[in-house]
Amino acid sequence: MLATVGLSILLFGSSPAFSQSTAPVNKGLVAFGYIPANARDSTGETIGGLGSAIALKPGSFTKAADGTFKGTLVVQPDRGYNVDVTVDYQSRQHYVNFVLTPYYGSSPLSFTDAANTLKLTYKKSILYKERWGKATTGLDPLSARPAWTIDPILPVPDIQTKNRLSLDPEGLILNRDGTFWTSDEYGPYIYRFLPEGTLAYVISPPTAVIPRLGGAINFSGEIDPDSGRAANQGFEGLTVSPDGHKLYAMLQSATMQDGGTDDKTSRYARLFVYDVKLIPKLIGEYVVPLPQTAKKKKTLAQSDIHYLDGQKFLVLSRDGHGNGDDESLSDYKSVDIFDISGATDIHGTQYDNSTAVSPGGVLAADVVPATYTPFLSLIDGTQLSRFGLHNGGAFDQQLIAGKWEGTALAPCKDPEYPDDYFLFVGADNDFNTLDGTMVGQPYSTSYGSDVDNQFLVYRVTLPMVPRGSIG
Repeated sequence: MLATVGLSILLFGSSPAFSQSTAPVNKGLVAFGYIPANARDSTGETIGGLGSAIALKPGSFTKAADGTFKGTLVVQPDRGYNVDVTVDYQSRQHYVNFVLTPYYGSSPLSFTDAANTLKLTYKKSILYKERWGKATTGLDPLSARPAWTIDPILPVPDIQTKNRLSLDPEGLILNRDGTFWTSDEYGPYIYRFLPEGTLAYVISPPTAVIPRLGGAINFSGEIDPDSGRAANQGFEGLTVSPDGHKLYAMLQSATMQDGGTDDKTSRYARLFVYDVKLIPKLIGEYVVPLPQTAKKKKTLAQSDIHYLDGQKFLVLSRDGHGNGDDESLSDYKSVDIFDISGATDIHGTQYDNSTAVSPGGVLAADVVPATYTPFLSLIDGTQLSRFGLHNGGAFDQQLIAGKWEGTALAPCKDPEYPDDYFLFVGADNDFNTLDGTMVGQPYSTSYGSDVDNQFLVYRVTLPMVPRGSIG
């Protein structure tokens, strides 16, 4: 049983009295902040897409005597402004310092006051480079670079004229040694980078996931292949065990052969588990049933996952409605929980080759999927109104963003509630601004208005998380 508790007293910073619980509990929205849509990074380019992946910098989160918290979020945009066409945007990550002043009151804050509960300050960026120091690119990979030494076949825009690694980064994991993992949609692959942003290693998924069109590998994100991951439905979710030894990557929705040809049959997404202590090795694979809309049964694809205890994981599933979309009213944006403890491990079976695990959206009889439980809605009107936000209605600065894609956890450091955590959630604004710069050129979004980089922070109780594993 998952629970939600009300917030009824007016408090900034200090924690109110909560009831104790042995089940996961959503204690409500406690902070909101944003970085303006027209902000620039250290290269002079527009800061956008920040919520595509977010992670808490190890060791940065601290609590002050006044009940406020400080830390650094490392945020990773995707492939740049691509509302019309993909661009030659070099992948990167940004360091954003924050001051969190949790608000536990029930009285609505003004939008201005609400935005002060999470103050965000851009600090620096790290640009991603591949082999031979070449800049990565966000351009659609219409070609493939042959396998070479330790690298598999890699996506590139054009093997003859632009032989550079194409990345559409989505997941981000920060290692204690300064290296980091990122997962992408094009391959879909998982890449390990050195601290300064240079490519070190590539993990290739099983054959069943590699996109093929007419029998040949086709990495394009603009065309659905015949088999493998669907276009723009690659490794959206990436998380890791606390010791850094197990990496978990999850497809945004089903592969083409598993029902990915239609959003009414694409709910069975695959989760892959890798042992990365030494040479990465696939050690587990599970099927996760994503939620579907009540009326039309359309799959609500996932945008991020977060490790809880090795069996249970947070998962962010949503529609795309809200600021940045043509429809302002969202029906589902939720951070939920799935559990693989009773699920069938299909790694190394026929399902890693040409056999579909859920042809036409019907799961194979010999496969037990993970269990999926709704937990925390991002579109709860009562919670949003406390911070001057709304779901549906006017397309203004207070409208909740359409594309929430990143999650991070930090301990509340409350001795009375040792199982309480702050859940940070970040949105991808698709670089939508009327005053943008990309690849040295000014642009004004065809969307027609600015969409800020929004962040929400919730307080949650997660008893299954081993104490001390998140810091």
